[in-house]
Amino acid sequence: QVQLVESGGGLVQAGGSLRLSCAASGSIFSINAMGWYRQAPGKQRELVAAITSGGSTNYADSVKGRFTISRDNAKNTVYLQMNSLKPEDTAVYYCNADGVVVADKGGIYEYDYWGQGTQVTVSS
Repeated sequence: QVQLVESGGGLVQAGGSLRLSCAASGSIFSINAMGWYRQAPGKQRELVAAITSGGSTNYADSVKGRFTISRDNAKNTVYLQMNSLKPEDTAVYYCNADGVVVADKGGIYEYDYWGQGTQVTVSS
């Protein structure tokens, strides 16, 4: 069974910084892409940033230049460094692992997984 464990959320003033971490554990052979999504109250979940195993990145326009995603493939861990935070960044942030190849039921399968979410609150 694969688990994604997130950490690093919290309360910060506008202009401040936070660093989120997400570690995937279990019988993992490889992970294609890892990323962060967020969902604010009354809004749909949206992509914040994603990174492939090769290091290619993708960012939402609203966070470009402020957030940086990185990844440690050996540790199956993804990070999100968030700088110059704004009140509109307030949301629950979810880690996603896409294309996770695992040993399961006597075979090799590929699944997608989500973390439990971590709250980020930016005060004005």
